[in-house]
Amino acid sequence: MRPAGLLALFAILAPVSAAAQSEAADMARGNAARAALDMPAALAAYTAAIAADSTNATAYWKGALTLIDMGKLTPDSVASPERDSLYARAEVLAQRAVVLAPKSADAYFVLANAIGRAALTKSRKERVRRAVEIQQDALTAIGLDQSHDGAYHVLGRWNAEIMRLSSMERFFAKSFMGGSAFGQANWHNAQMYLQRAVTLKPDWIYHRLDLGLVYVDVGNYAAAREQFEVIATLPVADVGDPMYKRDAATLLTGIAGKK
Repeated sequence: MRPAGLLALFAILAPVSAAAQSEAADMARGNAARAALDMPAALAAYTAAIAADSTNATAYWKGALTLIDMGKLTPDSVASPERDSLYARAEVLAQRAVVLAPKSADAYFVLANAIGRAALTKSRKERVRRAVEIQQDALTAIGLDQSHDGAYHVLGRWNAEIMRLSSMERFFAKSFMGGSAFGQANWHNAQMYLQRAVTLKPDWIYHRLDLGLVYVDVGNYAAAREQFEVIATLPVADVGDPMYKRDAATLLTGIAGKK
């Protein structure tokens, strides 16, 4: 190829290479910020990566997960339009990730997580309406990756949340909202899925917290106590961990003396 031709080729390739390098740098910044539990910085980095490449599925689901992490710092019991907006934005990003990467277990997990988190802030009727979507997305994630601890957690919590509904609410869901999947929910599955999540990622505080809560629900206080006591020894690895540690300590006090 003549020198002039080479120069023209380099002129075409150079911007592409520079854009790819910038996108990679944005992703690296986002990952580093998440590891440092700096969620606003992580979100800014993933947003920049999406702006550089609108087909970057990983940036979408990681951005969605970061929005969820920011939202969960506000308790579900507190009315918060700002938190609800974060969850709604997370669902949009996760939906896009699933479209771009339909074989990504992480994308489906984050989508189930976003829907589930948002549902916890809604009325019981709204929780029922979205429950089937949560289950389907979590099952899809596990179908794609049978070692996905987060997806097992979502399914465990899904079973627990349904069992925490009143019998009338479950009957209404099955009979009038087409929620036939509700009949599959039980405490055994709640424990089984959450136990699997803990086995896969034993240092993850949130897995143990929700498993402990299920043990409290079924009256297995010794097993619950074990989970809450372990939580006190684990390092902070998630932005919500300080809150989860306080919750575990409070729950441990609440079941003191119960067998």
